[in-house]
Amino acid sequence: MSLNLRSQWALLVPAIMLLLAVHVSPSTAQDRAADEAAVRAAAMDYVEALYEANPDRIARSVRADLAKVGVMNRPGAGSTRFIPMDYAQLHQLAAAWNRDNKQGITKETVRKVDVLDLLDSTASVKLTAQWGIDYMHLAKVDGTWKIMNVLWQPHPRTP
Repeated sequence: MSLNLRSQWALLVPAIMLLLAVHVSPSTAQDRAADEAAVRAAAMDYVEALYEANPDRIARSVRADLAKVGVMNRPGAGSTRFIPMDYAQLHQLAAAWNRDNKQGITKETVRKVDVLDLLDSTASVKLTAQWGIDYMHLAKVDGTWKIMNVLWQPHPRTP
């Protein structure tokens, strides 16, 4: 009887696994692809808000309790400067930073988004932009991905 029961389980377990794989995996893969697209879209809203002088894109992609810090190392000066920014300051910066295209932004200007990690509620992104590198943490809140934290620095100097 033990062998018979084992044989039944040997047939039943793969069948259950197959049903779960067929039933769960496609929606999970679709959900992951949709989440990744939404995370990329939030990061692109952030960079394009600054490139286009369009603060509405900041409102769409960034949480109001944003914590943003720039790290400036001054070689030879022996000091590191931290530049904090909150949501209101970022919103104002987006309106002014590239007004009248004073930064010379073109379609070829770098805007690269690398999703470093993506879970069901959190994500980490590396954004490469004209001004430097931004590392972002995003959270999925009520079905929408929003940027919560940004740590950035200018592009590294090459020797």
